[in-house]
Amino acid sequence: MSLKTVNHEYAAPRKGRGAGINPEGRFEHVLREAVDDGWGDPLDGAELPPLKTYVTEEYAKSIITRNDSPDVPFTQSINPYRGCEHGCIYCYARPSHAYLNLSPGVDFETRLYAKVNAAELLRNELARPGYACEAIALGSNTDPYQPIERDWKITRSLIEVLAECEHPLTIVTKNALVERDIDLLAPMAAKKLVRVFISLNNLDHELARRLEPRCSAPARRLETIRRLNAAGIPAGVIVAPVIPFLTDDQIEAVLEAAYAADARASGYVLMRLPYEVKDLFRNWLETHYPLKAQHVMSRVQAMRAGRDNDPNFGSRMRGSGEFAELLRKRFDIACKRLGYAAGRESALDTSRFRAPLRGGQVALF
Repeated sequence: MSLKTVNHEYAAPRKGRGAGINPEGRFEHVLREAVDDGWGDPLDGAELPPLKTYVTEEYAKSIITRNDSPDVPFTQSINPYRGCEHGCIYCYARPSHAYLNLSPGVDFETRLYAKVNAAELLRNELARPGYACEAIALGSNTDPYQPIERDWKITRSLIEVLAECEHPLTIVTKNALVERDIDLLAPMAAKKLVRVFISLNNLDHELARRLEPRCSAPARRLETIRRLNAAGIPAGVIVAPVIPFLTDDQIEAVLEAAYAADARASGYVLMRLPYEVKDLFRNWLETHYPLKAQHVMSRVQAMRAGRDNDPNFGSRMRGSGEFAELLRKRFDIACKRLGYAAGRESALDTSRFRAPLRGGQVALF
């Protein structure tokens, strides 16, 4: 069966994967659909074999992405990889695979691209005369610590450059692999150069396994928050995404567990379903929670002005309407009760930055 084939008979995800279907990207002109040819099921009811992950080396032309959205607290970011092996079914980055003529479904989590020249590009961009130092966010689109990072180590190479130049950064991840880089992050944290957020939206391991099949388990992510803070690295929690009737009832529990793990900063994001993601998520709902599917989507639309998704600045991250306002109040009350810091934390230090010299050295003055 081709990875480009749409086969609703096998809509349930393969083991360890989030998406059960692989629809064509929005820029393709051909639609493929599997049909019954009358010869019966060639697998005779047997379970489909696990899908392998394929990684392609990519030599990027630039590495820092600039952002002017008022909805996010950073202006520049780096994504070491295209696609994400974590396989989170709700991932808003899935549609970006269409630019590679790949599907936002199974392809997004199995056909990955590693930017092998990322560290070199970063060094060159930081060395430009007109570069203005602002914190760089790692993990704004796909997770910088997804499983393939264990072998490729591109995220670590980027942090090595930033540490050498004393450049501030922020990290958002769902993987305990970030602990591997404590040796780099702890000295940076002592200089107020780094802040980490662990994304966690529920404490139910079975639900998390279905939603985020290759992420670290919820309990393991809480332990990561504890270990990072113990090493002097400020690690907070982002309750994201909040999904009506699936994870919204666990907001307070997640905040309490993260606070017990020494998190003192928090945030939340309402689930976004842009472009093809809405169809992938609906298929996932019908497969895993058919009795809840209609209720979930009804509440999503109630918080998105009657649509599956709201792309507008100001409301796309938090939603709008009565239910969205109630969600915001619940979150704020829980944070205040537990003692989370109000508002954003103090800014990271940009005054220590030393631009690297071309050729691999850092300027002395």
